[in-house]
Amino acid sequence: MSEHANDHPSESHAFTVVVNGRAVSVSKKELSFAEIVALAFPQPTGGGNTIYTVTYRRGEGQKPEGTLVEGQMVKIKDGMIFNVTATDKS
Repeated sequence: MSEHANDHPSESHAFTVVVNGRAVSVSKKELSFAEIVALAFPQPTGGGNTIYTVTYRRGEGQKPEGTLVEGQMVKIKDGMIFNVTATDKS
């Protein structure tokens, strides 16, 4: 049963994930490295000299925790936790 009376089958489910200690609602079943970084840092820091590291726990299926690198995607699950750190490469 749906909790929302006006849900339509074509609409995706909202997932609540935690990014750097903040609860965030996302509606996609998969997020990319870049999308997770954007959730953590809506205003990107420093020019092109910043390297981001994304780690996660409480994930889906056979890989409940790990690290994402640029270009990778991860399946989203309610309660998943992401930690995103920014490092200046200079």
